[in-house]
Amino acid sequence: MNIKQALAISGLALSSTLFRVIPALSQCALSTTSVNFGNYDVFNTIPQDTTGKVTYDCTGAMPTPTSITIQLNQGTASSYNPRQLRSGADSLNYNLYLDAAGQFIWGDATGGTSTYTSTALNGNVTIYGQIPARQNVKVGTYTDTIVVTINF
Repeated sequence: MNIKQALAISGLALSSTLFRVIPALSQCALSTTSVNFGNYDVFNTIPQDTTGKVTYDCTGAMPTPTSITIQLNQGTASSYNPRQLRSGADSLNYNLYLDAAGQFIWGDATGGTSTYTSTALNGNVTIYGQIPARQNVKVGTYTDTIVVTINF
């Protein structure tokens, strides 16, 4: 069984609305806190980091899951590395990671990506986001939408 949740990613202080799709019999809950990078400075020599969160609760699921896996899709990009925030035809490269050091791209376990796996039936998982420094982009509001899927 799986549940999907949209995760809004914004580049320039965009307020986002999330929606939830939960099968009636799943008895798991999934929610997200948006990854918001704020204002991007094209002249900054340091990558821009931020975090978001996935919260899940499968304590009421029947039968009781032995483990859960949380996947993120690539959003509007054609690959996981890099993902892209978009403003019209313009794009700004970024990525989402399982770790603060940016070693493990959070994806669906394909193309060199990793997934979050746990035996805990509920929890809060941090999403680590990073925009590489010194990208030459136009002024605009850059956004992406990531689908978060929990399998149990």
